[in-house]
Amino acid sequence: MEKEQLEKFRIQLLQKREEILDEAGKTLSEMTDQTTNIPDPNDRATVESGRSFELRIRDRERRLLSKIDEALGRIEDDKYGICEGCGEEIGIKRLEARPVTTLCIDCKTLQETKEKAQGQG
Repeated sequence: MEKEQLEKFRIQLLQKREEILDEAGKTLSEMTDQTTNIPDPNDRATVESGRSFELRIRDRERRLLSKIDEALGRIEDDKYGICEGCGEEIGIKRLEARPVTTLCIDCKTLQETKEKAQGQG
């Protein structure tokens, strides 16, 4: 992969990482600022439902953050864009769609097919 493309992906990953961290900080700030003394049970349930939803989103972002860090490590190790399944280059279009991917489209399709056959998907 060309240096310019690698740098583009590195910047994209760093920007996404920063965005996730900013959102996590906002969520923490909002949750600590909210008053917990809500007398109406329906209002309290609505607030709790919103918090639960927000925390699920942040948990997904936390997992994505880990994948971003791994992808940045692969860039540093000159392994970015190489499929962990077959060792071939991952297509640019796939990396543009999913910059944290570790599998080419063929290996990912095979993985998903196996998971479905085993009842995991």
